[in-house]
Amino acid sequence: MLYSEKTPATLDEIRTRVARALYRHPLCRDVRFEIVSTPRTRKGGNWTISIQAVAPDALWEASEIVSDIQEAYELNVAA
Repeated sequence: MLYSEKTPATLDEIRTRVARALYRHPLCRDVRFEIVSTPRTRKGGNWTISIQAVAPDALWEASEIVSDIQEAYELNVAA
């Protein structure tokens, strides 16, 4: 059994954190995304981000930002 050190957050809290993080990067300010709840996996993941629109020169940066946030937060299922 894996121990998760992720911070629980609601969908709205995750959405806000992602939006703020993307906005801080000049290339990622126009990225459009959606937070999607998913079934929990063995690794503990229970949400993902669907990027709707991203400029080609911002793809790498947006992916890194999203990855960092996914490693830090888990969806609070009680919320």
